[in-house]
Amino acid sequence: MKLTDLDIIVTAPPAPGWGGRYWILVKLTTDTGITGWGEVYAASIGPEAMKHVIRDVFDRHMAGENPENVELMFRRAYSSGFTQRPDLTVMGAFSGLEIACWDILGKDRGRPVWALLGGRMNEKIRAYTYLYPLPQHDMNAFWVSPEMAAEAAADCVARGWTAVKFDPAGPYTMRGGHMPAMSDITRSVAFCKAIREAVGDRADLLFGTHGQFTPAGAIRLGQALEPYSPLWFEEPIPPDNLLDFQRVAQAVRIPVATGERMTTKAEFATLLRTGGAEILQPALGRAGGIWEMKKLAGMAEAFGAQMAPHLYAGPVEWAANLHLATSIPNILIAECIETDFHDSLIKGAIRVEEGFVRLSDAPGLGIEIDEDLARAHPYTGTGLHLEMQQEPCDYANGNHFEGGAPAGKR
Repeated sequence: MKLTDLDIIVTAPPAPGWGGRYWILVKLTTDTGITGWGEVYAASIGPEAMKHVIRDVFDRHMAGENPENVELMFRRAYSSGFTQRPDLTVMGAFSGLEIACWDILGKDRGRPVWALLGGRMNEKIRAYTYLYPLPQHDMNAFWVSPEMAAEAAADCVARGWTAVKFDPAGPYTMRGGHMPAMSDITRSVAFCKAIREAVGDRADLLFGTHGQFTPAGAIRLGQALEPYSPLWFEEPIPPDNLLDFQRVAQAVRIPVATGERMTTKAEFATLLRTGGAEILQPALGRAGGIWEMKKLAGMAEAFGAQMAPHLYAGPVEWAANLHLATSIPNILIAECIETDFHDSLIKGAIRVEEGFVRLSDAPGLGIEIDEDLARAHPYTGTGLHLEMQQEPCDYANGNHFEGGAPAGKR
């Protein structure tokens, strides 16, 4: 069995755009006629340019190869161009293609991917969701309203969720880490207080940031949130200095979680060695694929760290995350996205029930892609999957962050 053909689909979820502006799906076919699906989570260049990267990675390192040889193909891609170091774009391309290889292998053997990774360790996976506006909420006001967030959290708990994530802490800026505005700290505390009062001990609070702060700024904010006992303090500083995570982790009595912008076990290893994070959040469509993150899970287990796969992408990466989660002992929780488009693309093959997901015994990733639906929603915008603002933090007038729905041009 050899890999022969590659197809790439860039599909855009309809407004309001939960999960980003577009999802990059890849379809591999073998000379035996088996097809496998993967998803590339790479956002540093535009999707049209990314298509060329994906095709180059496939043609250069994978075409004509047996899809069983995942380790060999990974080492080719990881070493390409005399590098042997984490490369976000190349590894993003490889990750999606690698996921498709596992889908092929499972279908070829008539077994689910989790069975090929060591079997079913977990009967079901605990899941969490972002807080999104309820029908009665004003979309613009929701992101800065502790009261609306509390209502949304109570609704989630009523539907079975045991953990909810929110990120009211101000802007993501290309300028790197900043000191939070006092108003941002006040709002963040108000969100935690309102949500904790709404859900009590029925749900964990997952406090999201996205690398906004300097270590000192992250420590100020994290210490202010401690009374509400969040399950984690997510990506408090930018990922470009992994040693600084240790400073935050030692000063804040909330577990530090991070990893969505990191790739390969090489980067995560620094966090484990230094105690910079106790919860690792790899996005499997970026971090090297399923096998690479299976290795990371083993490394994390030895350090007493847990895995919480990240998801701000489409349902193929979600499926890959869940197969990994099913097979490892140190899974904490997996991120999910509540959107009809997510569900429709995989024809309802995987669903959250009462806050948990149980994968079936269906072969491969256990999903079937609705190609007609994916192709009927092409991405025609100019923005990247996610973007940061150029303007600095506003210390005088406050900041208005718009949550997970990308605003502006699509």
